[in-house]
Amino acid sequence: MKDAIVALGAIVASIATLLFLSFLLAWPVMELWNQCLVPAVEGTREIGWLQAWGLQFLFALLFKSTLTKKEA
Repeated sequence: MKDAIVALGAIVASIATLLFLSFLLAWPVMELWNQCLVPAVEGTREIGWLQAWGLQFLFALLFKSTLTKKEA
């Protein structure tokens, strides 16, 4: 039973770490949008953390590299 609790704690800690890192990596997207794009383009509004995270996720899906190495 103790091993199951330790394993569950490790899984929860891993998920929390991944979420933290994903939101930390979304911070530059939010800052670039709010500090560069909003003043330059009329009609755009500032975005928050969750919207920046969504943009980052969307761009990761759209611009994913599909190059593979060919074996010699």
